[in-house]
Amino acid sequence: MRAYALRDWWQERGGDAEVYHPLENSFWAYRLGCHFYNLIQKKCPRLHFIYFFLLEIFSMHRKARFIFGKRRFVTALNRFSPHLVVSTHAHLNHGFFEIIKKESNSGNPKLIIYCGELADGIGYSRHWVNPKVDLFASPYEEGCRAAHRRGMPKGKCFAVGPLLRKPFYQTKNHHNEIRWKYKLQESLPVYLLGTGANGVNQHLSIVRAFKKVGICAQVVALCGGGAATLLKLQKEGGSGNLRLIALPKVGADEMVALLKISNWIFARPGAGLTTEAIVSGCPIIFDISRGIMPQENNNLNFWKKHASTVISCTSSRELVDVVLSKREIPKVHFPVVHSPQILLDKMEDLIK
Repeated sequence: MRAYALRDWWQERGGDAEVYHPLENSFWAYRLGCHFYNLIQKKCPRLHFIYFFLLEIFSMHRKARFIFGKRRFVTALNRFSPHLVVSTHAHLNHGFFEIIKKESNSGNPKLIIYCGELADGIGYSRHWVNPKVDLFASPYEEGCRAAHRRGMPKGKCFAVGPLLRKPFYQTKNHHNEIRWKYKLQESLPVYLLGTGANGVNQHLSIVRAFKKVGICAQVVALCGGGAATLLKLQKEGGSGNLRLIALPKVGADEMVALLKISNWIFARPGAGLTTEAIVSGCPIIFDISRGIMPQENNNLNFWKKHASTVISCTSSRELVDVVLSKREIPKVHFPVVHSPQILLDKMEDLIK
């Protein structure tokens, strides 16, 4: 998400940009590891602690000589010949950067790390830190301080704000349009059920639990690319008191509007969706069913620091209890009103 957002912002400034996924595209075993990561997130996130710490210890991508599929990566690199290379992934900041320095046909590309972690925590990978890069960027000061504690020079660390899609920076109000499009009544609460990039959610069990106790609300369930979940929800439907709107992947314009009109969003504490909620000012109830991943712990630490409290649920039954209690759902609101100008300016300065 961050890589594609940066590509679009850079192109809007008149530059050229391309997104490449080295782990998925350079070597079959790396791609298999990515699929395994996704499977863990779907089935049992707490198991990711083992996977995460094995990667921290073995440092598979720490040195260029230990990286497989180099030829394919170098071919893609030199086909584009970049002046800047920006990493948005913890495991691309050492061995792959070393390959770029040695093999690039565009001279000496500047190397940048954009770390999307919101705060420090047990899931803040040491692989984010490489003192040899030209710039380290993070959304907020907490991420920069975490990198500095792990050895990143302070003079290279900058809090540049979130890196999001363009509609999150616009001040235009789309409330009426989104209500009209999905026939959402202002007199009834709107509960937003979020889903991660890997389709992790509890949508069906939540809807059934809400119907069982007669919760009166409008539930908007975001299904992303999960066609099976979407179909099940459409078959399930709502009830007399509960109106259900199940949506496939929505654009950034609709996502912003839904976050702004919803009473709260129920979602995993992933960095992407949590950041979007922070920018939009949408309260969050965190889904921590089947445990949390190490990286999600970092985002919860950010929330604990800035919100009045943290509300989390491990099941649909717990979510029902929260709704029936009518307790206030906490939010953190750090709005953005400009493009990620600080980061873009620093990138331009580097190539000048």
